[in-house]
Amino acid sequence: MTLDHALAPPDISPKSGSPEISVHRSPLVLEPVVPAAARGTRLRNVPRWLRRTVGPLLLLALWQVLSATGVLHPDILASPGTIARAGSDLIADGTLPSAMGISLQRVAVGLVLGGAVGTALALVSGLSRLGEDLVDASVQMLRTVPWVGLIPLFIIWLGIGEAPKVALIALGVAFHLYLNVYAGIRGVDPQLIEAGESLGLGRWGLVRHVVLPGALPGAMTGLRYSLATAWLALVFGESVNADAGIGFLMNQAREFFRTDVIVVCLVVYAFLGLTADVIVRILERLLLQWRPTFTGQ
Repeated sequence: MTLDHALAPPDISPKSGSPEISVHRSPLVLEPVVPAAARGTRLRNVPRWLRRTVGPLLLLALWQVLSATGVLHPDILASPGTIARAGSDLIADGTLPSAMGISLQRVAVGLVLGGAVGTALALVSGLSRLGEDLVDASVQMLRTVPWVGLIPLFIIWLGIGEAPKVALIALGVAFHLYLNVYAGIRGVDPQLIEAGESLGLGRWGLVRHVVLPGALPGAMTGLRYSLATAWLALVFGESVNADAGIGFLMNQAREFFRTDVIVVCLVVYAFLGLTADVIVRILERLLLQWRPTFTGQ
């Protein structure tokens, strides 16, 4: 008896007077078992950069189609082609590079000042219980105040020049770095502290070789949040009587209903923020090589 006969269903003989029932015997079909890890390998063979660009390209194509068919009016949002021409004109006459340089300078100064203040406060509060009692409550109280709402006070205190813009960026950066560095310090494994003490490390030796390296992942996370906040604060800061910068270009474009220039400025903001995030990711790979991470399947 063959395998097909052994696994085939039995014959059913019709009763007398009843219509005939034909039962077809089908051969056994063996389907190959595909491991779960091997599924979707075709998509994985596609370069990752190409997979990541599919979504934005589809969105851009849909945008162009809606603009070409008149569904999206130019007064509401300019087409991608019009935006590209406006961007090239701003680059050709030097307006956009000059504005980018001024905005980058503001972000850099605010990031350095805010980062220094936030990191210093986090070290004082995280490394010492006395420092925590003196610093943490005040910082947590100030953190709950919307920092954008402090713009009128900054204008009264610092005027309408560069100082309030830089102060706004520094304030947003300081809070993010404080929270993440403080959490990183307090999240260090106590067993590592005990191991360092058993090896004869003193207080500053523990801080240098155990606590600070253990807090570094939190500090890098705080830096990424701080950069995002810095660009957000720049948008608000440059709306306060700015006479140069990307925000100044946006305010001018708003007065003349130039949606193409506004979108160009938004794209520049996004590009600068993405570039800063890539830089932080590179720093994470260099400084956190000792930390195993899950990269997805």
